[in-house]
Amino acid sequence: MSYILQVDFPHDGIFGEEFSKAFVDLAKDISNEEGLLWKIWTESETTKEAGGIYLFSNEADAKRYLEKHTKRLESFGYKNIRGKIFKVSEELSKITKANFL
Repeated sequence: MSYILQVDFPHDGIFGEEFSKAFVDLAKDISNEEGLLWKIWTESETTKEAGGIYLFSNEADAKRYLEKHTKRLESFGYKNIRGKIFKVSEELSKITKANFL
């Protein structure tokens, strides 16, 4: 069973190519997280938000990572961090072309 972790937070900083360059080391660190299958980075200059969608192989690792990442973001000065964990309906997701499972 896999789990989606959705995280977003207000971000009034850099976006686009500058955003990508600034967070390369963080991306490399995140890639080593236990249970992480992948992460999609999200950003919206229009709404001044950033975050990510993560796929974890189990709920325990998703919960552990959410707690760790929330603390890390808070140490960077971010507030109002929102995180949600969802169980993936693999059967339905495969029908709708989710070939990441």
